[in-house]
Amino acid sequence: MATVTVGLLVRLEAKPGKEAEVARFLEGGLTLVQAEPATTAWFGIRMGPSTFGIFDVFPDDSGRQAHLSGRVAAALMEQAPELFAQPPAIENIDVLASKLPG
Repeated sequence: MATVTVGLLVRLEAKPGKEAEVARFLEGGLTLVQAEPATTAWFGIRMGPSTFGIFDVFPDDSGRQAHLSGRVAAALMEQAPELFAQPPAIENIDVLASKLPG
């Protein structure tokens, strides 16, 4: 069974009129993270009309760092000036409890 100890919570605020593009960006991000073995779970989420986010978890900090150096993070930073009203707010989190399949 997979174990996770750390994660990331990324808050994204879409520029006015860019909400659909942000949603498509997050939907496309799933394909990129599927190639990351240390990304145990990844979620692109919508929290409000223009507020989106990414929540993902990893077995350890090396997995989290690999993700931050990966293709999704690079695409996020590349698209940030066009899509987001402010820079992505990336928070490191510790996972205290989890329920995972397997």
